[in-house]
Amino acid sequence: MALAGLGWLPEDLAREAGVPLEALQRFDRGEILPHGVYAALRDALHGAGVIFEDDGQMVEGGPGVRLRRAQADEGTRPEELSSANDG
Repeated sequence: MALAGLGWLPEDLAREAGVPLEALQRFDRGEILPHGVYAALRDALHGAGVIFEDDGQMVEGGPGVRLRRAQADEGTRPEELSSANDG
């Protein structure tokens, strides 16, 4: 679900996490991996804006993931306006 929300392929996650694609494929099959692989995957997803929720945290129905809200674009501040950036 996290990959779909980010628009990532497994190759993207493997690259961002710095782990071999084969390790990610083993993870998907439920195989036991070194702790560092789990941490790298978690950190890469968290860095991209994925929030991991525990059971009942935001909605009922069990653990899951969601994406962090995007920061609103505040635009150009008045003191930064000039004829060069007047659009």
